[in-house]
Amino acid sequence: MVSYTHATNSLTEGFQAKLATPFAVLAVRTSGDVVTELVYLPREAPTLEPQNPLAAEVCRQLAAYLRNPRFEFDLPFEYRGTQFQNRVWRIVRDIPAGRTLSYLQVAQRAHSAPRPVGMACGANRLPLLIPCHRVLATGGIGGFMHSTKGPGIGIKRWLLAHEGVRA
Repeated sequence: MVSYTHATNSLTEGFQAKLATPFAVLAVRTSGDVVTELVYLPREAPTLEPQNPLAAEVCRQLAAYLRNPRFEFDLPFEYRGTQFQNRVWRIVRDIPAGRTLSYLQVAQRAHSAPRPVGMACGANRLPLLIPCHRVLATGGIGGFMHSTKGPGIGIKRWLLAHEGVRA
């Protein structure tokens, strides 16, 4: 995932939509008939109307999630990562809204350790579709977007609060 604080013009070009939300501008990339990336941009980033039918559907479903945190996304995407990342992302994908798992719990299910799970979560290019914000440290909120402070943690806190989780 592109770091929120390091998004530059070259990294923010080529999106098929940019949707304003209370916590960020969500930038959408599609390729053919699949969603390839969702990126959190700063809230002041310009928006962009959907450029194709899939991007319009992504925006429709994101808006539905913002209205109802229990909304379940039904968008076409591919797990594009290492075998380990894909295993972690499938575990995370199954965490329902309003629930969380710790990095340790995910690690146990993936037959790994917490730190590699955190790295896999940080490499997630499809946040919300693969809800890594629902993975917490055993003793607190943990990290988000390869950081333990800054805008990413604010986004994680907002998403968890939206889903009724106190972190």
